[in-house]
Amino acid sequence: MGNQRMAKFRINNNRKGGIVQSYTSSFSTLYRLVDLTCITVIYFALMYVQSIQIGPDAIAMLFLAITSFLLLAEAADLYRSWRLESTTLLIRHALICWVITSFIVGTFAYFAPSFVLHNETNFFIWLFSTGPALAIWRVAFRELLFWQRKKGFNTRSAIVIGATQSGYNLAHQILNNEQLGIRFKGIYDDRTEDRLPFEFTNQIAGKINDAIELAKRNEVDFIYIALPMSAEKRIMQILNMCSDTTCTVSIIPNFFIYNLLNARWQTLGSIQTLSVFDTPFQGANNVLKRLEDIVFSMGILSLIAIPMLFIALAVKLTSKGPAIFKQKRYGLDGKQIMVYKFRSMKTMDNGPDVKQATKDDDRFTPIGSFLRRTSLDELPQFINVLQGRMSIVGPRPHAIAHNEQYRQLIEGYMLRHKVRPGITGWAQVNGFRGETETVNKMVKRVEYDLDYIHRWSVWLDVKIILATVFKGFINKNAY
Repeated sequence: MGNQRMAKFRINNNRKGGIVQSYTSSFSTLYRLVDLTCITVIYFALMYVQSIQIGPDAIAMLFLAITSFLLLAEAADLYRSWRLESTTLLIRHALICWVITSFIVGTFAYFAPSFVLHNETNFFIWLFSTGPALAIWRVAFRELLFWQRKKGFNTRSAIVIGATQSGYNLAHQILNNEQLGIRFKGIYDDRTEDRLPFEFTNQIAGKINDAIELAKRNEVDFIYIALPMSAEKRIMQILNMCSDTTCTVSIIPNFFIYNLLNARWQTLGSIQTLSVFDTPFQGANNVLKRLEDIVFSMGILSLIAIPMLFIALAVKLTSKGPAIFKQKRYGLDGKQIMVYKFRSMKTMDNGPDVKQATKDDDRFTPIGSFLRRTSLDELPQFINVLQGRMSIVGPRPHAIAHNEQYRQLIEGYMLRHKVRPGITGWAQVNGFRGETETVNKMVKRVEYDLDYIHRWSVWLDVKIILATVFKGFINKNAY
């Protein structure tokens, strides 16, 4: 960003308040009312179309749904300000709340079928149509806000303290995302021009004291401190000065924590801690992931139950030994689990020395190579998913002997076990499947596994499942 671009840092200090800014506290009430209206209107519209009489049972079911959703929404902090958050994250939170609500309502309807809307079809239409409605109105309203902010209404102002690369990057993001409605007023730093990085020469809006004075005059809403973490004393001095303002103050970490696995702030008693290696599956995410696994595994098992019986019979008739091979592997948090597979080899290694399968391996049973090449040997693992030992999507579990080998060779290898292992995974659909005859292949697999944990979303799981269906079952590396 050159001098011409940086000049935008000193844009107009005057801001238009806008209706929304004046009534921010009313925003959460509006969101609650619209959510309530969506759920109720769709419910009664279905009853009207089907000429269903509105009775106490129907009102009780609607009341349960509204109460459950609003309580879950409060727990998920759905009605806070989402100005600085992505639309995807907002929609994700809303849909998670409705999915759990549907599960609660569905469970209640199962045990009290008289409360269901006339017939099951109407009931499920209501559940499946309300979620998208809750998402669509949020997207539409958010787009309206974005348009308003680009016109200069409903804006906030921000400054950065510290002419550092992280501060510079933040300024760049604010300037390139006008829909956030944040007007950037410049970078402030106390250093003289000869001590500044080259790109900041003549681009400083003023000294740090000037920034604090702006804040005291209520001309700034957000202050971002981008000083190096080593400048702890100076940061504390600035924070003390900021405490005499009403600004929202944030510290931009400019160190390696950005690249750590699901780093997040946590509270232990009265002490704040920074979790640097953590799982994305906590709270609502954990419930959603488990619900996803249960629904998919039950549906798939109902389809493959008969084929599995024929495969088991074929294994028994073509070789001596059990149809199901059980092997100890590491699961969630590195705890041992028993993984099920159709036996594809004459040997059943499950000790400290497990040899990986190779092409034309003489240990294969007559149909073993075919089972492995087509991934049919993995089908019993859907039972593991239903048991909660595995997920449909996640890092593939390796034999314990291989885990112990590679954890000594690959940095961060055991972080794969911060989530449940999966039947298929991000590494597998990207070509890293089957034998890992070199350490580099395992390194790439681990990189994809950690990338999956870092980026997890329901949509990513669906994407991986679809990729597995269309190109993952049969693979040249699977043997």
